[in-house]
Amino acid sequence: MSETIHVLTVDDSASMRALLRAALTSRGYEVSQAVDGVAALEWLDGNGEAVDVIVTDINMPRMDGFRLIEELRGQARFRDCPILVLSTESSDEKKARARSAGATGWIVKPFDADKLDSALRRITH
Repeated sequence: MSETIHVLTVDDSASMRALLRAALTSRGYEVSQAVDGVAALEWLDGNGEAVDVIVTDINMPRMDGFRLIEELRGQARFRDCPILVLSTESSDEKKARARSAGATGWIVKPFDADKLDSALRRITH
């Protein structure tokens, strides 16, 4: 990969964060992580690094994925940043809610690392 894609993953599950880090770093991505929406916003506000894509869970304490997406879309610097939802949820209603909040796409857990890689490459190029 000529240019490294920087991914911010947001998930309250330590094991899911570890799985995401392993799957993405082994495919050449730079990975930063946050435990929920509040931590993600704090990291993004305090970090000068740009992220290329955000992968977020929906069900998290303090701030869920829907609210995180809405907050990000309300900021000019994240208006066009791809946001992928990675969740055990799969109902059409939840997917529609995520789309209306501004999500770029949806992947159901447990994820297939190759499919996640393909989705990330598709939405970042």
